[in-house]
Amino acid sequence: MSETITLPQLGFNMKEGTFLNWTKQVGDAVAVGDSIAEIESDKATIEVPASSGGVLLQTLVNAGDVVQVGAPIAIMGAAGEQPNAAPAPAATSAQPAAAPAAAVQLDAPKAPDSVQASQAPVAAAPVTAEVDEDLPGGVRATPLARKMAEARGIDLQQVHGSGPNGRIVKSDIEGWTAPAPAAIAPAALVPVAPKAITLAPTVSSLIPTGPDVEEIPLSRIRSRIAARMTESKQNVPHFYITIEIDMAPAMALRKQINESLDDAHKVSVNDLIVKATALTLRQFPNLNTHWYGDRLIRHKRINIGIAVAMDGGGLINVVAKDADLTPISTLAARNKEMISGARTGKVKPEDIADETFAVSNLGSYGVEIFSAIINPPASGIVAVGTVRAVPVVVDGALQIGQRMYATLSADHRVTDGAEGARFMQAFKQLIEAPMRLLI
Repeated sequence: MSETITLPQLGFNMKEGTFLNWTKQVGDAVAVGDSIAEIESDKATIEVPASSGGVLLQTLVNAGDVVQVGAPIAIMGAAGEQPNAAPAPAATSAQPAAAPAAAVQLDAPKAPDSVQASQAPVAAAPVTAEVDEDLPGGVRATPLARKMAEARGIDLQQVHGSGPNGRIVKSDIEGWTAPAPAAIAPAALVPVAPKAITLAPTVSSLIPTGPDVEEIPLSRIRSRIAARMTESKQNVPHFYITIEIDMAPAMALRKQINESLDDAHKVSVNDLIVKATALTLRQFPNLNTHWYGDRLIRHKRINIGIAVAMDGGGLINVVAKDADLTPISTLAARNKEMISGARTGKVKPEDIADETFAVSNLGSYGVEIFSAIINPPASGIVAVGTVRAVPVVVDGALQIGQRMYATLSADHRVTDGAEGARFMQAFKQLIEAPMRLLI
């Protein structure tokens, strides 16, 4: 019997994606877990895995369609089988369907003159978006339009969407004006002294134009990064703790380990940082806890997000699952594979899911010290800089040492300064006695 394949949630907070192409064609045999398509999310191009095996009987979406999570995208079954009746449309296409003409009521009953005379004129009701309780906020809108509306204090239910199927898009928000309030009968008016009002210029009125500037199209990933990082800095009370770490023992151990490993399993400095972060979280499980407004959720697994700069611009976190339990050489091999995929803009859904804490490393750029922004709902991220040779005093004698700065950014709703300081102390001790990273 044929089975409908729906779009899974391919990453944290994903609600929809733009369909790119089919990697399997109708008539192809498909095994469970095979990539059947590629879709562009707010973060990257992600492979869509098959949730069941068989033969691809029918495809329900096309390139360019915006597909909601959970919407049907294909039908799978046995070779030669006819697919069941096609399910409801899976996507919002590039062209909206023509809407039927509105019905007009003729010869409406006329109210008595006495009633008409007593009524004040009433402004026409504004055309508003269609409300659907199954959509976020009850209204169909793009993520960018939602963010713009939130920033400007616009109620999306008062906006008419010009996009496919009535979807509210960026231009609808930019061109929206508040509907005129209903007129009030003159008898109810109260005289008010005139007051000069100075309106602050809107962002759009300050945008420069002309031959000396160029407008750059806003990509989905840049838009998503802007929204997520703004949300984090506005809503998460960050605090920061920086510590200096003696990296000489860790660098010596890394050299010794790599002498016996092939290139695929060689350990980077960042692999040591990820491992040390995970083992420190074992000692401080409160830092592996997420804030959800009215409750705290503590994660039993330790999955470390690794910030990766993508070749085409943007940033994405791949996730080292169970980093505290995984042997360092295996961890290194997995990280290399995920980071390579992320840099080219193609990742597997499981590579970006289930992050509980994060690490960001700018050491390869020569950066000594920086603070990272927390990726909600996680409660923290460790930012590390380059390992540098510096003069140090050991037992009263001047020597050349290897030092690195690490900075914890933590959510003050989940943890406090003293616990954050103890966390960084334990993190430093692990790296300075690195044999414990191998246990």
